[in-house]
Amino acid sequence: MIYGMTEREFIKHPDTVDFIVRKNPYFDRYAQEHPEIYVAQTLMGKYMLVYAHRDNVPNLLTELGSTFVNAASLVLGVTDRVELESAGIVEVHNQPYLNLRGSGVILGFVDTGIDYTKEIFVYPNGKSKILYLYDQSADGTPPEGFTVGQEYTNAQINEALQAEDPYTIVPQRDTAGHGTFLASVAAGREVDGFVGAAPEAELVVVKLRRAREFYLERAFVPPEQENAFESSKVMLGVEYILQKARQLGRPVVICIGLGTNFGTHDGTTPFEDYLSSVANLRGVCLVTAAGNESQAQHHAHGRLNFKGEAQNIDIKIGSIGNIGVRMSIINSAADRFSVSIRSPTGELIERVPVQSNMPRSFQLLLEASIVEVEYYFPMEETGAQLTIIRIHKPTPGIWTLTVHGDLVLDGTYDAWLPMTGFSSPRAQFLSPDPYGTVVVPATMHGSIVCGAYDSRTNSLNTNSSWGPNRLREMAPDLLAPGVRVGGFYPRGYGSMSGTSVAAAIAAGAAALLMEWGVVNRKDPSMSTYQIRAYLVRGCSRSEDMVYPNYKWGYGTLNLLQTFNYMRET
Repeated sequence: MIYGMTEREFIKHPDTVDFIVRKNPYFDRYAQEHPEIYVAQTLMGKYMLVYAHRDNVPNLLTELGSTFVNAASLVLGVTDRVELESAGIVEVHNQPYLNLRGSGVILGFVDTGIDYTKEIFVYPNGKSKILYLYDQSADGTPPEGFTVGQEYTNAQINEALQAEDPYTIVPQRDTAGHGTFLASVAAGREVDGFVGAAPEAELVVVKLRRAREFYLERAFVPPEQENAFESSKVMLGVEYILQKARQLGRPVVICIGLGTNFGTHDGTTPFEDYLSSVANLRGVCLVTAAGNESQAQHHAHGRLNFKGEAQNIDIKIGSIGNIGVRMSIINSAADRFSVSIRSPTGELIERVPVQSNMPRSFQLLLEASIVEVEYYFPMEETGAQLTIIRIHKPTPGIWTLTVHGDLVLDGTYDAWLPMTGFSSPRAQFLSPDPYGTVVVPATMHGSIVCGAYDSRTNSLNTNSSWGPNRLREMAPDLLAPGVRVGGFYPRGYGSMSGTSVAAAIAAGAAALLMEWGVVNRKDPSMSTYQIRAYLVRGCSRSEDMVYPNYKWGYGTLNLLQTFNYMRET
């Protein structure tokens, strides 16, 4: 019993918080000595999914410090705001000696679910293309080895398709439509002139549950933002897809069309590190969406040149919404930076001394705003310093955050505001930097990072995020069509723009390479890094541009050209 509840009741309780910890002897001992926390399962043999009551979080912060901050879930949203000919995919379908359509390959989606009744996901014989459907939001019988949700098999989905009311048998619905659309673009069956990138690939789909209130409150996510998910549940979804691929003995391509501005943007969070391990697995390919943040004014970059220097970061906060704004600043392990804050009315919070793991709160005298400042140092892996500023009920206008150099050796810093749609009121930097706007988890090491372009005009999608990541590593890898792409929502045919749909097209292309390499035994050990290498080599490139670059990566997806170059090697 935990807090007077069974383990399952504790996991489902609304005041329970989940987080991911790297498996290590210290935390093993800590968990054994603290029965008020519950270790639910292990992922990839090196990460532990842990549950605790939200009342216990202050103790965890005090005792674990930056380890807990790094372990806490990030809140993600969808990255969106058929162009297959321009990507060289239809030509590969029709090339008689290749004839690749994704047969024998699994496409995995961890997203908003899927409308399994759509014709594009049903074979002419009435059987579903969906092999498994894991609904994390349902209260049912979890899959074997998991602690939340409800699993539906292909047999149950087929039974539902034959029923007068399918939802009495498989009640899962995709109310947002995002997951349905991405799956249709990547693996939709050929129907009435529409065809997905890998129409003979089959699907394993995970529907994410909405993030817990604890994380929504800490991140100031507006209540109307329904597509807010936890990174821990994305990890669970990926783990489920891997389990099914192993059981079926098939290669798998996993598409992550989600992102966030929370996190350190350097590939070192447990979320990114876990996905990097997945991307290195034989027979697995991971594709991530770069995000749509380049013009959102949510990233700022600066450099202090000497000890004692101070620089201002001005933030414009709108008058619509009164929940709050969260901002994070990250600087290198060699530096110690502190902050002071001035409100739009001129009220000043003097420089807050750096004390790691010691949150400070300030009530403004003449305003309703409360400002919280938290420093965490050293962060896992890099030793960087993370500063979090949270403003409750901010006064509309220009807020000035001053960064002070207490110790300066490297001097660089990056600041991020929440991703578009994840702040109320709206907040923007007055001097933003469009570079470095690739979202987490696309800042990880090892995935195929996909941006978006308009294939009709051969121009960059206005909002597609620009690299690099915080460690100045190249991103995105390539661009795929991502402007007014046709596909299917639960309500019917429509279009979508953004890097998530571009990533779905790239995932479909990766599935065709998996069929060629693993299913057809041309390269049985194929994984993400080989597919990435093949795709970037075959990209279309303009003679007027230098590649790679932080907007276009290595160029635009051209799968036919990829195969042409492979023939020459």
